[in-house]
Amino acid sequence: MTVQTTNKTGFWRDLFRRDGRGASGETDAVAEAPRQAAPELDIAPNDPILAYLAGVSGVVEVDKLDLDSPALAEMREAGVKLLVPLVSQGELIGLLNLGPRLSQQEYSADDRKLLSDLATQTAPAVRVAQLVRQQQQEAKERERIEQELKVARLIQQTLLPKALPELPGYEVAAYYQPAREVGGDFYDFLTLEDGRLGLVVGDVTDKGVPAALVMATTRTMLRAAAQRLLSPGQVLQRVNDVLVQDIPPNMFVTCLYAILDPESGRVVYANAGHDLPYRRRAGRGEGAEELRARGMPLGLMPGMGYEEKEMLLGRGESVLFYSDGLVEAHDRRREMFGFPRLQGLVGAHRSGGSSLISFLLSELARFTGEGWEQEDDITLVTLDRPEES
Repeated sequence: MTVQTTNKTGFWRDLFRRDGRGASGETDAVAEAPRQAAPELDIAPNDPILAYLAGVSGVVEVDKLDLDSPALAEMREAGVKLLVPLVSQGELIGLLNLGPRLSQQEYSADDRKLLSDLATQTAPAVRVAQLVRQQQQEAKERERIEQELKVARLIQQTLLPKALPELPGYEVAAYYQPAREVGGDFYDFLTLEDGRLGLVVGDVTDKGVPAALVMATTRTMLRAAAQRLLSPGQVLQRVNDVLVQDIPPNMFVTCLYAILDPESGRVVYANAGHDLPYRRRAGRGEGAEELRARGMPLGLMPGMGYEEKEMLLGRGESVLFYSDGLVEAHDRRREMFGFPRLQGLVGAHRSGGSSLISFLLSELARFTGEGWEQEDDITLVTLDRPEES
């Protein structure tokens, strides 16, 4: 006798096997004969026999069934004679499969009644066993995911800058807060020739270990290319051409790379599909403006070019670089924080640096309210040139 139950994918497989006993539970006269293992039978979820068995009760004789069923043909070939559906709360959850009796006698009416009674008692036990196994599998999956998230967090935290750059006449501040499901946010500071400073902010479109590994790879490529190439656009182009060959399917990286010349305040930047930075102006026309530069995300297509723009960061002005975890945060009404709100806040704030970051985080907390669950990583980097230094 074989008991079959459905697994997670809907296929039916043997749960356990018992051979050598008749349906009455008594040992047959030929019980000393060599025992044969019950055959393993696969039943596809769309097999017609399942719909048929779900609507019957009691013992079913395989030889009397007339169905166009691959599983039925396999059962007959394997020597299955009787099927007893196991039904729990109106759902077919398993089957008792019986081959011919070892004594070669036919199954009696008492045998069939005993099998029906057995099915009634077995179905709840099988259902409990299925639920326990499902809970165990879910617990293992949760443990695996949590372990993966720990590894991803470790990778990200290890590669983030340990200290902020110190530039006379400038203030650099940074904030990074991962969500529970770690994404691929990253930022970096690069010390270049002639005292110039490179600033990088990026985001990998995935979560967990895959995103963290792509983030680490992209960071390494950017650092290597930045030491050989002077132009931000050329750096992004070089990284894209290398990354596109090996990046996993359905993944890409948005990235903004800017270079600051501290002597002049000149900032040259290129953008690979990342959120547009905001520059807070000083003096007349105060407010915040977008720093636009066109370019496709890294890893999508080979041979991409990246537009370069430049600006002069004056005294009393600052630039905010960020990831989409801030603008895509939602309040209780599912309203999004949004780009217009962020641009308005940057333009209205009269100080830069760390005070701007603190201001934006307080506004985010006020917007989302208590009990907010962070949906994505939040990265904020500010470059400020105070009026007095």
